[in-house]
Amino acid sequence: MARKNRFNNSQAKKGGKSTWGWIVSIILILIVLIGGYLAVSTYQEHKKRNTAPSHKTLSPERRRLPEKGKKMPSIQEPPPSAVIPYIPREKPKQTPPLRATGIIAIVIDDMGASLRELNALTSLQAPLTFSIIPQLPHAAEVAETAHDRGYEVMAHLPMEPKDSGQRRLERNGLLVSLSNEEITDRVCHYLELVPHAAGANNHMGSLFTEDSEKMLPVMRILKDRSLYFLDSRTTPLSVGYSLAQEVGVKSASRHVFLDNVREVEAIRLQLQKSAQIARKQGYAIAIGHPHQVTIEALFQSLPGLKAEGITFVKLSRVVK
Repeated sequence: MARKNRFNNSQAKKGGKSTWGWIVSIILILIVLIGGYLAVSTYQEHKKRNTAPSHKTLSPERRRLPEKGKKMPSIQEPPPSAVIPYIPREKPKQTPPLRATGIIAIVIDDMGASLRELNALTSLQAPLTFSIIPQLPHAAEVAETAHDRGYEVMAHLPMEPKDSGQRRLERNGLLVSLSNEEITDRVCHYLELVPHAAGANNHMGSLFTEDSEKMLPVMRILKDRSLYFLDSRTTPLSVGYSLAQEVGVKSASRHVFLDNVREVEAIRLQLQKSAQIARKQGYAIAIGHPHQVTIEALFQSLPGLKAEGITFVKLSRVVK
């Protein structure tokens, strides 16, 4: 009886060991299967990332199947002909500070005595405008030469000043004592003596330019010939500019006299004053004369004014 019980206990122990073995085997199999599934998933995801195109859609050329015996270019690497070479970017250049700019028209009055002054002034290589006194001996020659060199010329019409007894008046000047017919004849004659004249301004004329009745024939002739008028403003009471506007003549008014004081430094200061006016209102008109000190001051000042942004133009650019 005791022997039989020992046998049953032995069988029970043996059966228990067998059951636990199966459980362990099943767990190991599950671990292997799960591990294999994770490995396959990881590999497929890695392969998908490495072979995915760089764009969501492919161009028609890349969707085409390769011809037999030829390889299709890699999606990640475009064909050599499409490779854009690397060009290093230049460092941005520093923009210079903005400078106030303006326009200046310089008129040189009293021209016509000789070509010497014209040659000196044209060597400045600036678009000066030359106003020529019709009665001077070389008036026509100076006008022709200046025009041929590309400069603008105008007639410097002699008009009666208030102190005519103390100042020399050019022969056959415009006087307030003349009739309108005489004034008309003289103005027409002046314009014939200055070929290629684009306009006219007054020489002296502090008395004549205050007289609307005497200035009217002058303006009518200028209008008929499509010429402009520059009021030299030898008197603050001049009616020249306002009458020209009323009649319909293109016109302008002088802002600065450059060489009332015949010293180089004083003239340079007047050029600076002209530049200030030009910067403030867009343009300025300066009148000078063919004096040696004026020419010297222009040579000294014009390059610097250009560097500051000032532009020099013919007078016709600013008359309105």
